Amino acid sequence: MSDEEISNELTEIGEIIIQKVRENEVPSVQIPSRTTSNIVYDENLECYVLGGKRTERSAGNIRHVKRLAQMLKVASFCKNELMGTERHVTKRELYYISESWGDKLKFKTQDRSDDLVEDIEAMIGKPREDLKINPKAKGSIYGDMTLKFKNPKGETMAVNCLDSADGQSIGPRTCEADIIECNADKVLAIETDGMYNRLMEENAHEKFNAILVNLGGQATRATRRIIKRINEIKDIPTYIFTDSDPWGLHIAMVIIAGSAKSAHINERLATPDAQWLGVTASDIADYKLRSDELREVDLKRVDELKNDPRYTKNDRLVQELEKWEELGRKSEQQALMRYGFEYVVDEYLPAKLKELGAPGF
Repeated sequence: MSDEEISNELTEIGEIIIQKVRENEVPSVQIPSRTTSNIVYDENLECYVLGGKRTERSAGNIRHVKRLAQMLKVASFCKNELMGTERHVTKRELYYISESWGDKLKFKTQDRSDDLVEDIEAMIGKPREDLKINPKAKGSIYGDMTLKFKNPKGETMAVNCLDSADGQSIGPRTCEADIIECNADKVLAIETDGMYNRLMEENAHEKFNAILVNLGGQATRATRRIIKRINEIKDIPTYIFTDSDPWGLHIAMVIIAGSAKSAHINERLATPDAQWLGVTASDIADYKLRSDELREVDLKRVDELKNDPRYTKNDRLVQELEKWEELGRKSEQQALMRYGFEYVVDEYLPAKLKELGAPGF
């Protein structure tokens, strides 16, 4: 959304308060509840969303007064100091900026300011990135795709993601950039830095006609956002390549169906038709990969995922979860290196992409 549209959304929050004062009512706002009981799995959207419950934050409740004032201050700060400018702040910076707001409005801890930012996100139905409050930059993207965006000086620039030796970093400007050209027919999202580098060096982007995305572990919201935008705008599929453990599978599922924590904005982040490529539990046995014993915490995670609606409707995922239990083992992407530098690109990935019906296979 444009800065003007976001400014109008933020202004409406203040106007709700002003209107109540004019009508001699106690100032208050309604905020979508982000409690666990109000997070539901939407079968049509194939992701977690917020239900219909709302909470009231009222100046008539002494415990709410300060938080209501702080929320209005954050909204005002975003509207007056960030909208219409090239400035962005991090959540950490916002916490420290509040020191200038005086003792009655400043935040004692960052978790308080983070929580209020999420309240505003839920109220306007837009992520904090639209408010120009950015998460920590992480991840990169490599392949024949050209992005157009404004740099910190406000100058419009176009960058091909092959122009940087290590790929284009994924930050607040990148994730919302105009995609003016994309010559790939698939996205390959990779969990680890090491495997991302291996695929770059083996020219996987050319061999598979793919955009390579380095997740750097659990993908940030900015990374999930650009994956979704490529999928929507260019209508090309995404395949997610992770370690063979329940944590790697969940990294993939957060890209596919979103997380419970971001239920209020999952529609902008989740890519429901993305597919988990592997490394699967079955691959440990099929490819004779070096593996380690699953710890108690790993097995507990398997149990949790088996009861999660994002997994129970997918027979393939259920089978792989059961396979981990059967094997009692886990493995890493790099275990495939036992077969040599080229094996992942020449043998493993082509077989997996063919199995999933990827374009060109």
